[in-house]
Amino acid sequence: MDLYGKVALVTGASSGIGYATARRLAEEGADVVIGYGRQAQPAQDLANSIKQMGQRAMAVQADLGDPDQVVKLADTALAEMGQVDILISNAGRGQQMSLEQLTQEEWDTTMNINVRPAFLLSQRLVPGMRARGWGRIIFVSSVAAFTGGIVGPHYATSKAALLGLTHSLASSLAQYGITVNTVAPALIEQTGMLPGGPEAAQSLIARIPVGRLGTPADVAESILSLVDNSYITNQTLLIDGGMYPH
Repeated sequence: MDLYGKVALVTGASSGIGYATARRLAEEGADVVIGYGRQAQPAQDLANSIKQMGQRAMAVQADLGDPDQVVKLADTALAEMGQVDILISNAGRGQQMSLEQLTQEEWDTTMNINVRPAFLLSQRLVPGMRARGWGRIIFVSSVAAFTGGIVGPHYATSKAALLGLTHSLASSLAQYGITVNTVAPALIEQTGMLPGGPEAAQSLIARIPVGRLGTPADVAESILSLVDNSYITNQTLLIDGGMYPH
């Protein structure tokens, strides 16, 4: 894979899947814009690490629940880097709540953070990708989009919405050399989405055919494979250790 000269924007890149993905993209030659919410130091440390590899990098804070800040994130990336060729819309929210506990406010907040930025960032960045005849858009969904998951109906619905966005964008953008895909991880370490402590983790592992939790690196490598492939588009790749045959 040769991503030299390409620029990637990764949201939620100060930890977990986003962090691992941003680093791997840089290792393959891409310049990287590190979108983050609250964790400024890890984001800046990652940017400095990428710069030491010889790539350009910048950390940009944005509250993805605020549409104006989402647009500003895209505009800052374009202004400072000149272009964005790869969008990894990874940041998400997952407050565990049952149907009875769920408030309208939490429902709206989850939708605003998990779905709207994927749309707004794509809308802002696609024109440049189309003009250059090359682009990669990857949304990070969840196996909850297929199974309902363990977080709650708000989370499952928001992650399922990304599948519809993928189908719509992929079918209209393929002719311009832009692929649009989704990855759907399940039970990944270091993401803050796993409930409970060690005992709960062991209970979850018992449900996974490969016998372990996934890692951010597992997801990052899958994302990199989709960035590298120009013939795969309009697909959802489940990364779940065999839990959900699809």
